[in-house]
Amino acid sequence: QVQLVESGGGLVQAGGSLRLSCAASGGTFSSYAMGWFRQAPGKEREFVIAISATGGSTYTAPSVKGRFTISRDNTKNTVDLQMNSLKPEDTAVYYCAADQGAIRPSAYRYEYDYWGQGTQVTVSS
Repeated sequence: QVQLVESGGGLVQAGGSLRLSCAASGGTFSSYAMGWFRQAPGKEREFVIAISATGGSTYTAPSVKGRFTISRDNTKNTVDLQMNSLKPEDTAVYYCAADQGAIRPSAYRYEYDYWGQGTQVTVSS
């Protein structure tokens, strides 16, 4: 089975940056579209950004466009989330997810088959 492990979360000031990483094991990483989601306390898990299996296309939520960037390294089985110009409203647990059945990026939670444990990102004002 596919296992995903996020890392890189922490506490930062508004306007700062963080880089999250997700390491995958098992399965065939290069055949999975990968995405990042986040969940704030009392809120539903929401889509953030996703990347196709080859890395050739991405899909980004309007709330983070111009600030967040996703990338992947299929030789290392990793996907990263670079977060710049962070805002307090970005505070959430961030999860990476793998879509085993599609190469395209997707914003739909139900399309993802595997999820990491999450990593906390807290942005202070």
